[in-house]
Amino acid sequence: MHFFSTRSAAVGKKCVFLHLERDNSRQKYEDMRIKFIINPISGSGWRGKKSIPEKIEKYLDHDQFDYDIVYTERAGHASELATQFAKEGIDIVVAVGGDGTVNEVARSLTHTGTALAIIPCGSGNGLARHLQIPLDVSKDIELINECEIHSLDYGVINGLPFFCTCGMGFDAFISMKFAESGKRGPISYVENVLKTGLSYEPETYTIEDRDGVQRYKAFLVACANASQYGNNAVIAPQASMEDGLIDVVIMEPFNALEAPQISIDLFNKSLDQNSKIKTFKTDRLHVVREKPGVIHYDGEPIITDQDVDIHIEKGGIKVIVNPEAKPLDEPNPLLNAFSEFFNNVNSVREDIEKQSRRVKALNKILLRKLNKL
Repeated sequence: MHFFSTRSAAVGKKCVFLHLERDNSRQKYEDMRIKFIINPISGSGWRGKKSIPEKIEKYLDHDQFDYDIVYTERAGHASELATQFAKEGIDIVVAVGGDGTVNEVARSLTHTGTALAIIPCGSGNGLARHLQIPLDVSKDIELINECEIHSLDYGVINGLPFFCTCGMGFDAFISMKFAESGKRGPISYVENVLKTGLSYEPETYTIEDRDGVQRYKAFLVACANASQYGNNAVIAPQASMEDGLIDVVIMEPFNALEAPQISIDLFNKSLDQNSKIKTFKTDRLHVVREKPGVIHYDGEPIITDQDVDIHIEKGGIKVIVNPEAKPLDEPNPLLNAFSEFFNNVNSVREDIEKQSRRVKALNKILLRKLNKL
């Protein structure tokens, strides 16, 4: 994973932030102020987080940072705290929790001088997984000590910021069902998908970008700033948070026999190779739907009207990243084999359907001729 943006580097035991101004000057921060915002009930709950303060005290570089720990008390509290800390000029705010906590904090830090860091403790951890932030608290603190800060992109849908994905269609519908169920985690997600997936009716979308206007009948339209939804479900394998572009993923309608291959490709980082997927990159788009309905931004559902506007904010948020992050792994050979199997099954089925249509057409011709006798 490569980044070409405003960045920082760890020099000796001090974090040095390199902000390249017009005069190429460098501004140096020592004894940086850092706040840890812990959501005690997200993901694994307090039982899984009660050791985090001890680990912060043990592993954080105290020669480099002055730190405080605060706990959220209600929904939206993380956002309030992060906004306050950014106004106070705090150098780094660490979101300790699941995707909801991370997104609350991140939305409050856009276009500020305060950097986001992540200690992922949720069920999906979409942004952390994309950035290859370890699911290990001590390693996360080591990354904070290295203090590699990059200015990354984020997206906006109808005025609402998102950092991984947004969209409409089936994924937004499932986000709504997910929120209504009150359950979290991959099992609940799969349960909702299996219950409603094959009965969901695709919609027609009119999509306008800088290259013109196209109409699509689609199962979903996803817009990705990062590569995945979470839980390693990779919707856009080629997505980057530093290219100033959104990866638009259009999933065409599919049937029950095609569903297993799409599922495998989603978790095999090869969805862009599926015949039911169309993709393109753009920095902004306007979508007109058949009727008002639900959209989602990083899995948060909301009802909007027919018109949906999406654009990218290039380099709009500073984030502590993993300097050792690598490109996505190659697709798994075993999953590739399964995908190829289902693809072959579908090809055979399509051939049988074509032959069946030909036979029916010949039968009609013969019947017409027999009727003339």
